[in-house]
Amino acid sequence: MKTTKNVVWGLVLIAIGVIVGLNALDIVKINVFFDGWWTLFILVPSVIGLFTDKQKTGPLIGLLIGVLLLLVAQGVIPFGVLWKLAFPLLLVIIGLSLVFRNVISSAAKDKIRSLNEHAGEKQEYCAVFAGQDVSFAGQPFETESVSAVFGGVKCDLRNATFAQEAVLNVSAIFGGVDILIPPTVKVVVHSTPLFGGVSDRSSDCKEENAPTLYVNATCMFGGVEIK
Repeated sequence: MKTTKNVVWGLVLIAIGVIVGLNALDIVKINVFFDGWWTLFILVPSVIGLFTDKQKTGPLIGLLIGVLLLLVAQGVIPFGVLWKLAFPLLLVIIGLSLVFRNVISSAAKDKIRSLNEHAGEKQEYCAVFAGQDVSFAGQPFETESVSAVFGGVKCDLRNATFAQEAVLNVSAIFGGVDILIPPTVKVVVHSTPLFGGVSDRSSDCKEENAPTLYVNATCMFGGVEIK
């Protein structure tokens, strides 16, 4: 997935370089700095995300915002109209995000609840105003919890021994959590974001009988990165 994103970004940069070079040689006259050119910094990553990210809600929202801003910059939509619609659009975007997340992850939510209810007593790893490295090398992994509060946690699961279904409960509150996953494990994310989010960059495991790791994440002004 990361390779695909790098290839797409490479093609974009090549295209921009070719256009700038042809303009410099007076072969073509393509105005790269058109009205609203800055919206490309929103549109291009959003379009790339549609092809590379496992969760499409964020890229779709970014694409919608970028298109609206481009239309305003081009004079198609008056700025006053967009300003009046800003709050309703925000409500629609939040509503769509909640609907898509609940529809897609309802089964995952039920599975996470079941795994947590049947889990034994486990140690919770927490970093508060500090950093912590947690490794489960050579250890069985079923249900664990990590938290970062104004701090950071690196959770290394690459050499852990996974149960067929396992859950990692993660809280990132004004902090960040990095989760390192082996390529032989499927990852299913269920997240509750508030001015934060989860970035899933793990490899897409296709093995039919591969163990499944459910990442149950709560992000408040923080982030979780799975890789």
